[in-house]
Amino acid sequence: MRVNLKANETIVKAADTRHYINDMKVLGKLILTNQRLYFTTIETEHGRVILELEPQAISEVYEFNNRFLFPNGLCLLTHDGRELKFEVKNRNSWAQQIARII
Repeated sequence: MRVNLKANETIVKAADTRHYINDMKVLGKLILTNQRLYFTTIETEHGRVILELEPQAISEVYEFNNRFLFPNGLCLLTHDGRELKFEVKNRNSWAQQIARII
């Protein structure tokens, strides 16, 4: 899996994740750089970026518990009203890192 980084862009954090799209969970990798946030699928051989967010697009970051007790939900609210949900380990660390770049 490979993401083409922009000039002067470095990876800050990366983790395996599940992205909620409607009622489906899509397996992939969440990648945070110093300039943007990527989600890539892992089903394809080379990976495919299906989500790329610039910091200005994110209005709010908050945590949620999925399936009642599991504390691994991370939600990003965008300025255009989209709600992007992910399952990720160490969600507190992710939320803090994302909050630093927005």
